[in-house]
Amino acid sequence: MQVLRSIEQLYIAPVGLNIRVMMVSADQAGCGLYNRLAQLGGLIDANLDLFTGLEAVIDDPSGYGLLVVDCDHIGGLEAGRRAHMLLGEAVTRVPVILISSECKTQEFPEQRGKPVVLRGPATSLSMRMGFEHALRDRYPLRFS
Repeated sequence: MQVLRSIEQLYIAPVGLNIRVMMVSADQAGCGLYNRLAQLGGLIDANLDLFTGLEAVIDDPSGYGLLVVDCDHIGGLEAGRRAHMLLGEAVTRVPVILISSECKTQEFPEQRGKPVVLRGPATSLSMRMGFEHALRDRYPLRFS
């Protein structure tokens, strides 16, 4: 018997179970980015307005585990980087993923407090890699 699976099915196992995610995007429930985050196990609070989303994260940094910003929705990658800087001290507690079609090279920084930058539109695989990298400090290493 042969079992066939699409590449999408291989990479959608939940890695962020019950992590509350603030998503700033025009993408709403039932669409691509929202679905990709939900498949990874995130509890998504979707927001159309950047400043309302940032305010929610700044007011409750311990309540959110991740901020995902669709930079194409807010004016480009540079606007996303400015939004990241507006987080102030909350950026040390809440990892950030910026997604932009302007991105030439994806960024997975080692420094805590720097945003993960993904090429848009994000695929399930790149979203999973960005999600895992952004939340790498939350998961302890286990050696068998």
